[in-house]
Amino acid sequence: MGDAAQEGRRGTLYVLASGNFAQFGTRILIGALVPFILLDFQTTKSSIGLALTGMWAIYAISQFPSGILADQYGERQLLLVGLSGCAVGVVLVALSPSLVVFALLLLVLGAGTGLFYPPASVLVTRLYDEHGGPIGTLAAFGTLAGLVYPAVGGLAAKYIGWRWVLALTAVLTGGVILTTARVVPRVPAVNDGTSLRDTLDIAKYQALLARPSLLYTIALAVVFIFTFQALSSFYPTFLIEYHGIDRGIAGATLGGVLGISSVAQPISGRLSDRFSRDSALVVSILLLVTALTVLLSIQSVPGAILGSVVLGSGLSFPGPLQARFMDLLGESERGYGFGLVRTVYMFCGASGSFVVGTLADTSGWLLAYSVVASLLMGCLVLLGANRVFALGL
Repeated sequence: MGDAAQEGRRGTLYVLASGNFAQFGTRILIGALVPFILLDFQTTKSSIGLALTGMWAIYAISQFPSGILADQYGERQLLLVGLSGCAVGVVLVALSPSLVVFALLLLVLGAGTGLFYPPASVLVTRLYDEHGGPIGTLAAFGTLAGLVYPAVGGLAAKYIGWRWVLALTAVLTGGVILTTARVVPRVPAVNDGTSLRDTLDIAKYQALLARPSLLYTIALAVVFIFTFQALSSFYPTFLIEYHGIDRGIAGATLGGVLGISSVAQPISGRLSDRFSRDSALVVSILLLVTALTVLLSIQSVPGAILGSVVLGSGLSFPGPLQARFMDLLGESERGYGFGLVRTVYMFCGASGSFVVGTLADTSGWLLAYSVVASLLMGCLVLLGANRVFALGL
């Protein structure tokens, strides 16, 4: 392949990665801004948690149809629609006059951002023969956004307000949209010429979800996503109320946690390749439970710092978890199959925002995050039972 073609592929990859940076960062930023939104709307954590659960649930639901539509009409079109939905959605959220409108407009943001990742990852696999490195680059930019957006946005909101912070993210996303339209090539759709009805086979999807090993892995994934939602939505608020951390620094701390996670994830992935997927997941669970124990038992700034470092190290599960799904899916199933299970487990896990927000309101942070730790311990029991009794799940 010539240098020009290679340069074109590389340029496309980095534009796609920039899109992932923008859409993931916009969603994760909302959690860092919750302390400011609570004050503005004079509302409860359970109400904000319900709104965030709605956003993440719609995001999850959008994953599966996005992959199907990208196969039918081409990835480029879905990428532009998804990024446009992200930009329009975040502007509307910034203009929300009330909590009810805020919650409804978060659904627009969730739907738009949910359309982006499946076609982006599929297009990468179509442009590159070797998939691992390019997909790793695509995912890494999302993780990087988890560091940058909360850290910068949480501090900036102290001075310019949370609405202006969201508006500025729309400007960044608008630039990515223009670059995507200019750089990303028009690649023929995978199912070009095939009717959409012919591509839908409900029986095939039902049979896939009925496999015991997939159901078992989905159950594990639901708890992991529940945990992530509970933390990404309320961690800055928890640090403010439970540990007395400054509002701006609390948002930046969430960014730091996700930054540590971005380093821990590839290490966990290599651990899962060398030993086993489940071994890596066990390590992640133990670190998460340890972090929550420290955060809840040492109610001080040092406790918050130590707990945050361990917490970031424990948020290393995505690689081993996704690899576990891929191990269980045949090569011809991985496109629609992974999209389907991703929609299922992300939708179910989205309840973490509402459940933890409600528990924090009614019973306090100690019970709220103790429930998360208990669910993680339940996963540890499941993994242990699978190994001890040789269940083959």
